Amino acid sequence: MQESIEFSVVVPVHDEAGNAPALAREIAAALDGRAYEMIFVDDASRDDTRAELAALKAELPSLRVIGHRRNAGQSRAVRTGVLAARAPIVGTLDGDGQNDPADLPRLLARLARHDAPANLAMVAGKRGKRQDKWSKRIASRLANAVRKAALKDGADDSGSGVKVFKREAFLRLPYFDHMHRFMPALMLREGYAVEFLEVNHRPRGAGRSKYTNLGRLAANMSDLFGVMWLRGRSKLPGGSDEL
Repeated sequence: MQESIEFSVVVPVHDEAGNAPALAREIAAALDGRAYEMIFVDDASRDDTRAELAALKAELPSLRVIGHRRNAGQSRAVRTGVLAARAPIVGTLDGDGQNDPADLPRLLARLARHDAPANLAMVAGKRGKRQDKWSKRIASRLANAVRKAALKDGADDSGSGVKVFKREAFLRLPYFDHMHRFMPALMLREGYAVEFLEVNHRPRGAGRSKYTNLGRLAANMSDLFGVMWLRGRSKLPGGSDEL
């Protein structure tokens, strides 16, 4: 079974009852006809998210559900899913339904195209018309501008959850909480190439955002300095040869 699966979709969820089952069905529709699996990682939800997903497994044979015993954050949930993934290529979506699963085939095709750079390891989504409050859009725009200038990673939108990447490349990245927001810079640090495609963005359905503007800003500034340090301490060998 492991050899037959070509694409794994990882979705971290926390308190997304009402959103998660609908998203799973959308993923199944978007990837119909492909050899894929979807892995929903429940980060110790306090609502019915896990129960709703478990009940959906009979309807969607491609669905796998992994549950954290304790809340560990979105980056850890993504890593848990990637470690469990059976395919060499992995896609991610946020669990709130604002990312459109219909974008996954486009990103996958961009990554796997025959004339792609040999070191291309990730194609990340860039949200076009964002469906968020104006205050969130302004805070995100400011944070992205600061991060892009500091890291020179070419990423205009670090908050987009839609990404497609090579599993092997992801597993080479250093892990830390919130690292999912710095994946372009971390991929570049390891010598990989990253490309970006504009993707759809939708209003949130049920529930509410897990982040506040101030909370996100405080975490991002601390992490930004950490990633700058990591990049400054990196040395690439230019490849290696076994004798």
